Amino acid sequence: MTDKEPPGDPDEELKSQLQSLLQNANVHFMRGPSQAPAPEGGDEEQGEEERKAEEAIRRIREFNLKPREVRDYLDRYVIKQAEAKKVLSVSICDHYNHVRQCMENPRRREKQYNKPNILLMGPTGVGKTYLMRCVAKLIGVPFVKADATKFSETGYVGYDVEDIVRDLVKMADGNTELAQYGIIYVDEIDKIAAQATEGTKDVSGRGVQVNLLKLMEETEVNLFSQTDLIGQMQAMMDIQKGKQHERMINTRHMLFIVSGAFTSLSDLVKKRIEASPIGFKAEEREKPQYDSEYLKLTETRDFINFGFEPEFIGRLPVRVACDQLEKEDLEEILIRSEDSILHQYEDEFDGYGIDFTATREALGEIAERAYKERTGARGLMTVMEKIFRDFKFELPSTSITSFEITSDAMQDTRRALMELLLKHKDAQRDVLRSEVTAFADRFEQNHSLKLVFDESAIEALVEISLETDKTIRAICEERFKDFEFGLKLIAENTGRTEFTLTRSTVEDPQKNLSQRVVESYPEKKTAKDTKAGGEA
Repeated sequence: MTDKEPPGDPDEELKSQLQSLLQNANVHFMRGPSQAPAPEGGDEEQGEEERKAEEAIRRIREFNLKPREVRDYLDRYVIKQAEAKKVLSVSICDHYNHVRQCMENPRRREKQYNKPNILLMGPTGVGKTYLMRCVAKLIGVPFVKADATKFSETGYVGYDVEDIVRDLVKMADGNTELAQYGIIYVDEIDKIAAQATEGTKDVSGRGVQVNLLKLMEETEVNLFSQTDLIGQMQAMMDIQKGKQHERMINTRHMLFIVSGAFTSLSDLVKKRIEASPIGFKAEEREKPQYDSEYLKLTETRDFINFGFEPEFIGRLPVRVACDQLEKEDLEEILIRSEDSILHQYEDEFDGYGIDFTATREALGEIAERAYKERTGARGLMTVMEKIFRDFKFELPSTSITSFEITSDAMQDTRRALMELLLKHKDAQRDVLRSEVTAFADRFEQNHSLKLVFDESAIEALVEISLETDKTIRAICEERFKDFEFGLKLIAENTGRTEFTLTRSTVEDPQKNLSQRVVESYPEKKTAKDTKAGGEA
């Protein structure tokens, strides 16, 4: 997840959107439907969206994947989680085979169908969300994710559970036919368990469960929320323009996946098992290494005791607990996963023309540090950001085109970076000299005035850059910020458009520029006198 900007004033935002819509509406009504201009390129964009939707629906209609094929696809991106992959592969194939059969023979819809909605359990960073994103990508259906903690019971202030269905339609670019086959993923579902607290029950949490239950079974959802004034006004305007919109969508063929860490639930399971007459004394049962592994031993009664309504947990028949990631698993993620964070860093350095590699030993060290973070695969980025932050900052402005991180460098990455920079110190001066030329080229392109830096000026700028740790671009823009205006004045007086800059110009640019401007006026006067004498 990325950092989000702080939300603004919702009232002000609503007013702004309303004003925008009303302005558009006024323009439309004044022109009339036939005179309203179509946005440039709108037909092509709409046509492309329709083609993509048709292709996605075709893939669903011709779905023929086998569970092992789905598992093998997931293996390319997600390390470990063998049992979760098996369970997901079977459920996904069962569901979309049923969807395909209903599309082939609509009469099958009349038969009772129990959807294989899925409950994923496990600690953070083990790949729960990523598994489902990969599945949605493989099948080609829209996918939407929401956190259960932001839901509120209907009638209360907050995010209505039906809003997630509307979000799915948005992910399908408004195509309701495609959206009805999408995947809805609700994370942190354990946070809405209506557990008893000080003799009371969390009524709001129970209400959210009931509303989610309706969606998971089969229901019609109004695509225009009663509280969404903006959406309703937009729909009215679209009707005026002749656009037709579906107002309802059915959730019958939407697959629901919910997930959570369920830390407290594992504690309940642990107490139940340890309190039983057999407990872990039976030879065939070993005591779990991690508390999260108790989730593999959960029963329906554990979920009910945890605070879920029996009807709600009953609509989640497919349940699987993900494995805790070990240090070796994190190392495998770096090396084998096609979407590894390591590949992301390679691409980021490649964007600056830098070839970045890491030895197997260094990757092992990164994995070990990430394991200590206790945040699963997310710890890999945390560790790598700390390690390579200075490299990303320094190297793009140097002559360095490749570097390798070794296990020795991992012990003191700052020292390794300094040694790398020192090794390329001589070549760095050439880079700085080329940046002087680049500034002169930009200046000429922007102002039609040519700057010629002589050797002494270039050396002066290079020395300043090395001493101050500033880029040549920043130094030149600061020292020559007034040259655009001064040199244009000189050009008007003398007709010259090429100017040579020396060390003295670099050391005292304002004094040098003022002197040049003053000297340009006698040249202007002389030019006028010459012209007058010639005419006489």
